[in-house]
Amino acid sequence: MPGTVALTGATGFIGATLVRQLAAAGWRVRALVRPASLGRCPAGVEAEWIAGDLADTDSLHRLTRGVTAVVHCAGAVRGASRADFDRINVDGTARLVRAATATAGPDAPRFLLVSSLAARVPELSFYAASKRGGEAQLAALAGTMDWGIVRPAAVYGPGDREMLPLFQSMVRGLAPVIGAATNRVSLVHVEDLAAALLAWLERGRASAVYEVGDGRPNGYSWREIIAIAEQLRGGRIVRLPLPVPLVRLIARLNLTLARLTGRAPMLSPGKVRELTHPDWVADNTSLHTDTGWTARIGLAEGLRRTLNLAA
Repeated sequence: MPGTVALTGATGFIGATLVRQLAAAGWRVRALVRPASLGRCPAGVEAEWIAGDLADTDSLHRLTRGVTAVVHCAGAVRGASRADFDRINVDGTARLVRAATATAGPDAPRFLLVSSLAARVPELSFYAASKRGGEAQLAALAGTMDWGIVRPAAVYGPGDREMLPLFQSMVRGLAPVIGAATNRVSLVHVEDLAAALLAWLERGRASAVYEVGDGRPNGYSWREIIAIAEQLRGGRIVRLPLPVPLVRLIARLNLTLARLTGRAPMLSPGKVRELTHPDWVADNTSLHTDTGWTARIGLAEGLRRTLNLAA
């Protein structure tokens, strides 16, 4: 099936890995990149780079014209207001879908939206609500175009900037922990996620929403994650429970400061609600049934690769 894929977010953590896997599988890649990010294009990959962004309708039409498929990886993960997230995750998605559907009839591309497991609980945060809003835009505007949605669990791997500090702290011997001991979370290595996206492009069912994790039944508790890190470290890791009321207070202050300075905060009240939610377990069954895809990288191996540890 390989043809041309239009890709957003190609210079980001997930997109850069996907670019390489697409090229290796024989797909031609046409990628949207902001002019300021042209210097960050993945090295060693032959692709057509379209300068523009999700607010630039002309560049979106140039991106999607005549392609076989569209994969929308770009998204806002930080913001000080609901509008900050909606601008990219909702409005940007709607513009991209409209550009893709401009190619009408049987030649319309397949469209895959990389969402988030957070969309499962949109009331938790501005981010979660915006991800669900982007999914709704795709379903409402796709028309006859085949579409799919992938909701990854927490994604990690080489190049990650969100979870890497936590894992680095663990291998140094200290594990900050927030939330109840009974909370469960799924994780997925970025290479496995990219392979899952590729599997949907080639074999996925239309009008489907898929969850993606590493396949561990029931996910992980903090205790289990720390135990795996202790095996890799070869020594004990000290658990540092963070009082949730204190973290909430810091998050509120951080959000207020961010709004005063015009920054986009990572720690916000909504992020704290996400971090303390009891169930972020992903179920791979649907994606495996429809495409045959299976996660191949467990947490121990994934952490070795992420932290460049010896086997």
